[in-house]
Amino acid sequence: MSELVTARLRSTTTELGLPHTPTSLEHLIQRADASKMGYFDFLDLALSEELAIRDDRRFHTGLRLSRLPHHKTLDAYDFSFQPELDPRKVRDLATLSFVETKTNVALLGPPGVGKTHIAVGLAVAACRAGFTIYFTSLDDMVRQLKEADAIGRLPSEMRLYQRPDVLVVDEVGYLPLDRDEGNLVFQLISKRYERGSVILTSNKTFGEWGQVFGDEVLATAILDRLLHHCEVVSINGNSYRLKNKLFAIGGGGDAATA
Repeated sequence: MSELVTARLRSTTTELGLPHTPTSLEHLIQRADASKMGYFDFLDLALSEELAIRDDRRFHTGLRLSRLPHHKTLDAYDFSFQPELDPRKVRDLATLSFVETKTNVALLGPPGVGKTHIAVGLAVAACRAGFTIYFTSLDDMVRQLKEADAIGRLPSEMRLYQRPDVLVVDEVGYLPLDRDEGNLVFQLISKRYERGSVILTSNKTFGEWGQVFGDEVLATAILDRLLHHCEVVSINGNSYRLKNKLFAIGGGGDAATA
């Protein structure tokens, strides 16, 4: 390929918004020559690499904007430590059909069993697949909505939580809400109903949500919309965070069976 054609290709692909191809053109040409590629194969190679770079950049941008506390994947989750949890149910969720059908996911169980890890793992998988994600604790979300409401900006703040394909709401039930705060949550769940998925984690059973939201009727209204299309995963086991400490206190293998 002549230097004139190479320069024109670099210029054209740059103008087309294909940033990877101009910088990797020589390498692509060498690979094409070595493999004796035809024109279509070379074009396919160049465009496939460009698309892969673009997808990876979009993925990392999505993670950065998501406010996830970490980026642990489901592969890092130790299912053997929670024998009552069926791994197949979590892996079924990882196919992301729940996002496509705008179904919610509720992860219930005591502190430390890995609810947030699974929620984050599902969110990371959704981001990798091209869906938009956003993470918040219930307490932080309610505080932001209250502050926005106080200055007349509630609709715009609501849109922040309405917009993503997947909204992760962590720690439902750790701090009780008053009725006005519970009403803000009801408004948001109503606006997202059948329009986007919510993944929530909670240390409370649904029967205890009246205490969480300050009103039994309000809690029932929230649950009615949340559970209409919802996959519920209960995790009843030991705390990961206490595992190593209990092992140390127990002096070895005995702690593992405590």
